[in-house]
Amino acid sequence: MSALLWLLPALPLAGGAALLLAGHRADRTAPTTGAALALVTCALAAVAARTGPEAAAPFLPGLPVRLAVDGLSAPLAVTVAAVAALVLLAARAGLGPPGSAARFTGLMLLFTGAMLTTVAAATLPVLLMGWEVMGATSWALIGHSWRDRAATRAATTAFLTTRTGDLGLYVAAGAALAGGAAPLALDDLALTGDPWRSLTAAGIILAALGKSAQLPFSFWLSGAMRGPAPVSALLHSATMVAAGAYLLLRTGPLLAATGWGAELTAWTGAATALLLGLVAVAQRDLKQLLAASTCAQLGFMVLAAGAGATTGGTLQLLAHAAAKSLLFLLAGAWLTTRGTRLLPALTGAARSPRSFGLLFTTGALCLAGFPPLALWAAKDLLLAAALTRDPWLYATGLAAATLAAVYSTKALWYVWRPAPATAPPARPALLAPLTLLALACLALTPLAVAPLRTALERTLATGVHPAPHLWEAALSGGLALAAAAWAWSAGGPRLRLPAPFPDWLGLERAAHALVVRPVLAAARLAAAFDTRVLERAVDAAAYGTLALARRTDRIAEAGLAGAVAALAAAVRTAGSGARRPQTGQLHQYLAQAVAAFTALAVVFVLVR
Repeated sequence: MSALLWLLPALPLAGGAALLLAGHRADRTAPTTGAALALVTCALAAVAARTGPEAAAPFLPGLPVRLAVDGLSAPLAVTVAAVAALVLLAARAGLGPPGSAARFTGLMLLFTGAMLTTVAAATLPVLLMGWEVMGATSWALIGHSWRDRAATRAATTAFLTTRTGDLGLYVAAGAALAGGAAPLALDDLALTGDPWRSLTAAGIILAALGKSAQLPFSFWLSGAMRGPAPVSALLHSATMVAAGAYLLLRTGPLLAATGWGAELTAWTGAATALLLGLVAVAQRDLKQLLAASTCAQLGFMVLAAGAGATTGGTLQLLAHAAAKSLLFLLAGAWLTTRGTRLLPALTGAARSPRSFGLLFTTGALCLAGFPPLALWAAKDLLLAAALTRDPWLYATGLAAATLAAVYSTKALWYVWRPAPATAPPARPALLAPLTLLALACLALTPLAVAPLRTALERTLATGVHPAPHLWEAALSGGLALAAAAWAWSAGGPRLRLPAPFPDWLGLERAAHALVVRPVLAAARLAAAFDTRVLERAVDAAAYGTLALARRTDRIAEAGLAGAVAALAAAVRTAGSGARRPQTGQLHQYLAQAVAAFTALAVVFVLVR
């Protein structure tokens, strides 16, 4: 079965690469090819989740490549593949961006393959490989309309912000190696000793919070809404932003072992769920409302990871993927037909066609936490674990869940208002994938109730978690209904909050003030120092060396020339002197020999 596991990420990766290489020649066939490959990948993921295969291959000494679909990775692999298939079917039905279909579909498949690699990774190096490809393709997908300067700026902001957090994974890998976790298996990271264990946890938390758009990194998701609707439906509901929450859920034992990591994670998630819920209430742009609600809903998953509620966090992830993908696709359909994302301009959108309105209502009520839809059950399950840990944590999560009903109802209030506008043309081909997503919002609910909850806990292999009491379910459902009734009676225009909530808490301005501007100022200072000090110093050293070389050349050349001339003259003189005895007369040579032997004899006598 290892071949199946290698094929699971390889199929979308190879298909996506082939479409990118084919370019415009494959534009006509790319949507159908992409949807078909995604459906096959979905089938492979379902088989892998059923059989639980493992695969390994040598990579570096002591660091093998290991993949596994078991426990937490099994349901998430199916979710990623299924949502990718449904989103690509919706893109094929007309929601895809105009032009460059091969590039768009290829990038979507590459992203899906990278996400499946991340999910199936059993070791940190493999996870890093998928994580990096996922980040690069998300940048390309958000900025798919590269002629739109705002879209490219948003893509760059998203990429740089998440990359800042991604540095934590490299810190975590280095710390885990230093701590003795040689294979870097995700399940063994908690076994390292301090301080390496704490450093590993800090790196993982930083990377996860950045990828999942949690505080203080939430602002990048606002700009990412510039991307096409299918991109938001895939990346920003079920895959990319969910990767951070998945990583925290997967490394829950490490967070608990540090003594501080679980607490920090839980409260960061709770604070994000509450504050970004208020940001969602303040929005007048539908996609911005959905984006802020994504940060808030992911906050519940992060809270679950810190509270040790792996089952509740997993169910929250699955249900949120279905509901938010549905809502993003419908928002994209309305944007295409009406040319606007502003809620006041979408008045009456749910009435024409009414089928789309009912589907949007299903997703919004699920997001609001209405019983018996899946997010209501999932929140109760994770909040039950939070209650056993800290009542204040439970109260914060419950308040955030109540806010979800407010911002969901605000969206519904606008789109169901009567409007005299003519009905835009419907897209019948969209009904099938959208209906499946809507059905998932209801079909996932039984997983929170025994005996299916017990089966899910057995699949996840994370132990038994506390189940919510009847009063907890009644309280959360009642608060959601009461908040929705109040929001409907108040009306959308009156659900406005003062600054800084409409501006996403001013997080992007704060990032520019605290990070971007100081870095740019430091860069300009370094450039000025390089130009005015280092460059001038180098030039001065060069000119000085040249001047010294010229002076040395003059002095040394004259001295050396004189010495050579003197030596030549001496050699000539010695040669002239050596020629004088050479007369060619035999008696003179005899006299010279006698004189020489006489001198040698004298020297010999004196030396002895």
